[in-house]
Amino acid sequence: MRIGITCGGGTPTDRVVEQVTKAEEEGFSSVWFPGGGGADPLPSMAVAGRATEQIELGTAIQQTYMCHPILAAQRAVACADAMGRPGFTFGLGPGHAPHVEGVYRESYDHAGRHTEHYMQIVHGLLAGETVDIVSDDVSAAGGVQLQSIPHDVPLLVAALGPRLLRVAAEQSAGTILWMANAASIRDHVAPALAAADGDGTRIVAGLPVAVTDDVELARETAAKAFFNYGTLVNYQRILAAGGISLPEEAAIVGDEASVAEQLQGLIDAGATDVWAAPFPVGDDKRDSLNRTRRLLIELAGT
Repeated sequence: MRIGITCGGGTPTDRVVEQVTKAEEEGFSSVWFPGGGGADPLPSMAVAGRATEQIELGTAIQQTYMCHPILAAQRAVACADAMGRPGFTFGLGPGHAPHVEGVYRESYDHAGRHTEHYMQIVHGLLAGETVDIVSDDVSAAGGVQLQSIPHDVPLLVAALGPRLLRVAAEQSAGTILWMANAASIRDHVAPALAAADGDGTRIVAGLPVAVTDDVELARETAAKAFFNYGTLVNYQRILAAGGISLPEEAAIVGDEASVAEQLQGLIDAGATDVWAAPFPVGDDKRDSLNRTRRLLIELAGT
């Protein structure tokens, strides 16, 4: 099973290298770096990439509104070059209205259209093409072209709705999800990708995970830790697509056998990868996280 693990946002570079090196030694296929942690993860990812051999390092995600697509593509190429090996994956997405409108003071009225044009530019540049796209949302005019690209840089789109799932199929290697349970992948995500001729594209399923004997406490903990996701319209839609309404319902919790079955359920539903975000349950947080990690390591080796 392809299982990746989260690297905390804003983690110092030395600690990132330790975490990525450890994850590779433990057999994880990937490490995913959230983009909202108050620090740019790409420099630390580049250093960690040089310190490892093959583990995939991906952004999950970099927000489109905070960076022009030409600069985004340049940064991706620079990170891939600095890593000195293949394995950098560039996950992109528009973020959410409260942040885009409240912090960046940008309009979120046409987030889908904005992201589609953004991805056209980044995808074209990373493919070595000359890009000349002008739109009301984001443009790259004048025949822009990047320097030579040292390694392929796969793109993933944080796609939850039909339009961006089509964009994921057309302009990237697939989609990276958060808060999408097995039902939403089976009934919503996978069919939308297939309808856009996206068979074979990656579906990276990101969810909170905790191995515990106290499922009720785990749900209560998840409700507090992930409350904010339930307030955002995009996540409300993907939760609803899975027949649930709250983030704690999406979290994968239970004993070893139950969690293993639920993770396999994501794969059976169409996910190609699991992005696990362990969270602690109970008073002994270290022991709780270690228990979850032990199972993930075991499953990563299967």
